[in-house]
Amino acid sequence: MTTHDTSLDLDLAHLRTWIGKTISHQDTVSAAPIAALAATLDRREPFPNTGDPIPHSGHWLYFLEMAPMSDLTPDGHLKRGGFLPPVPLPRRMWAGGHIEFLQPIRVGDQVTRQSEVVALDAKSGSSGHLVFVKVRHTVSTKSGVAVIEDHDIVYREAAKPGDPAPSGKSAPTEAHWQRQINANEAVLFRYSAITFNTHRIHYDIDYCRDVEGYPGLIVHGPLQTTLLLDLCRRQSTRPVRTLSYRATHPIFHHEQFTVNGNLSADGNTAEVWTANSAGYYAMRGNVTFDK
Repeated sequence: MTTHDTSLDLDLAHLRTWIGKTISHQDTVSAAPIAALAATLDRREPFPNTGDPIPHSGHWLYFLEMAPMSDLTPDGHLKRGGFLPPVPLPRRMWAGGHIEFLQPIRVGDQVTRQSEVVALDAKSGSSGHLVFVKVRHTVSTKSGVAVIEDHDIVYREAAKPGDPAPSGKSAPTEAHWQRQINANEAVLFRYSAITFNTHRIHYDIDYCRDVEGYPGLIVHGPLQTTLLLDLCRRQSTRPVRTLSYRATHPIFHHEQFTVNGNLSADGNTAEVWTANSAGYYAMRGNVTFDK
């Protein structure tokens, strides 16, 4: 182990003191964000009424971080060291997670989200140091717990000049369910707006190229996950019960990508994934359906 690795280990002892830290937020499920999400997903639906169930992933439109501009870092994220640990690596990304949908959340509901830092781990690889933070969110209404979500965040080192493009794994070209999506600036703008996401990799092309070393704007991890859940909603009459998913490769705004699903023989589960224009897995997951 190098000296740099040792210093990271010493930092981990401090960072792990954040494990067990909790924070709680309250919100009211209003209709406009749900209508905005439907439009962003290219769905033609009537404006939601009070009592209508919101689609899976709709809970991401609430409990938004509305920090003053002075509390943001140069990449557009909130300053670290509050609820999330102050990981000393500059790039923060949505790595994946697991979501269990227990009961509907409805327009008009008063909702509470209890969040807890439940794990923090690190490893070193070809791309340098990585730190993984797992946060568990429990979303409840007056009827009880509606969603339990484990959210995995990865922190990475800064891009270095001459870094090779990330390698990819080829996804199947055929699927039971498939949609073609144009990941253009308008889609990314709309999703950033309805989730109040100021991370510059989703809207600032100069920042992406000059600072992060990406060739284009990054398609949001939660947007890809939302598209996977939306595909299931379009294709199956059975609601999704659980989704486990992992980000494996970036998709850029100039790419046309696909959202895919293969249903199991018994119809109880499905493999779902997004694939970039080169045919590589980007977001890959597994779904179980209510029986």
